[in-house]
Amino acid sequence: MQNLAPIALFVYNRPDHTRRTLNYLQKNVLAEESRLFIFSDGAKTDADQAKVEQVRQLAKEVTGFKSVKVVNSKQNKGLANSIIDGVSQLIKEYGKVIVFEDDLLSSPYTLEYFNEALTRYAAEEKVMHIGAYMFDLDDKNLPETFFYRIATSWGWATWARAWKDFEPDIDKLTHQFDKQKIHQFSIDGTMNFWKQMQEFKTGKNNSWAIRWYASIFLNGGLTLNPSHSLVHNIGHDGTGVHSNIENTYQVKIAQKPVKQFPTIIKEDEQAHQAIRSFLKNRKGSLMKRGIVFIKQLRVRYFIKK
Repeated sequence: MQNLAPIALFVYNRPDHTRRTLNYLQKNVLAEESRLFIFSDGAKTDADQAKVEQVRQLAKEVTGFKSVKVVNSKQNKGLANSIIDGVSQLIKEYGKVIVFEDDLLSSPYTLEYFNEALTRYAAEEKVMHIGAYMFDLDDKNLPETFFYRIATSWGWATWARAWKDFEPDIDKLTHQFDKQKIHQFSIDGTMNFWKQMQEFKTGKNNSWAIRWYASIFLNGGLTLNPSHSLVHNIGHDGTGVHSNIENTYQVKIAQKPVKQFPTIIKEDEQAHQAIRSFLKNRKGSLMKRGIVFIKQLRVRYFIKK
C-alpha cells in the first residue's frame, strides 16, 4: 500500500497508557511503513511536570516506524487545541491523517483499515470521517463496515477536503440546529450529544470531538465504521482528564483484517437501529447504575490518595 497517511499521537502525562498504546501501534501490519508524529502537550501544573517529562523521554525512544517526530509544546494547550493544531498541521502537509490519543489499544490491522478506507473514499465528498471504535453491539449480523452519522473519536482518520469544514465556533454550530436536527443528532434522544454542545458553550467541557461531529452532521456527512471494534479505550480508569470511570464502552479488539467496505454511500439503517438500541440501554437498570456510581466514587477516592 503506497502513500500511507501519517499518524498523529497526542500524549500528555500518562506514561503507562502511552507505552501500551505505542506497543499496540508498533504491532500493526503497516507500522514500519508509517510516519509517526507524537504531539506532547506542556504541563498544566507543576505537579504534572514529572509525568510529562516521563512521557517525553518515552517518546524519544520510540522505534518500529518509518520515522518518528516528537513535537513538544512549551505551553499547555489542552487536549482540544492540541488535536486541532496537530491535525491541521499534518493535514496541510499530507492531505490526510490518522489520529490516536494516548489511551487507545489497536488491532494489528487498524492502520491497514484506515489507509484502505482513506484511499477508497478519497474522492467521496459525503464521506468525511473514518472511525475505528465501535460499541459492543448486540446485532452480530451487521456488515463488516458501514456508514453512519456519529463521528467516534477513539482512533479516527480524515482528509483535508473534510477537515476544511470543521467549525470550531460553537455559536455558529448551534444556530444551525432546530428541534428535528437535535433529535437526529442525539440519535433519537438516546445519547447526550446535544447536552455536550450546550456544556461546551457554558465552559463545562472543552471537547473538540463534539464540534467535529456537529460539523460533519450539519454538512450532511457520513462516517465509516467497523461493526467489530478495531480499538479499545483504556482511559476509563480515572487517570484521564476528559473521561469517566466506567466499563460501559469496553470491547474486544478485532484480530482479523477488514475485507469488506460499502459501495453505496448511504447511512446503514440496520446499524442505526443497533447503535440506537445500545445507547438507549447502555446504562442498565437503576440498581446497576447505583453499583457503577459507588465503584466510581471508590476509584476516585483511591486515586486522590
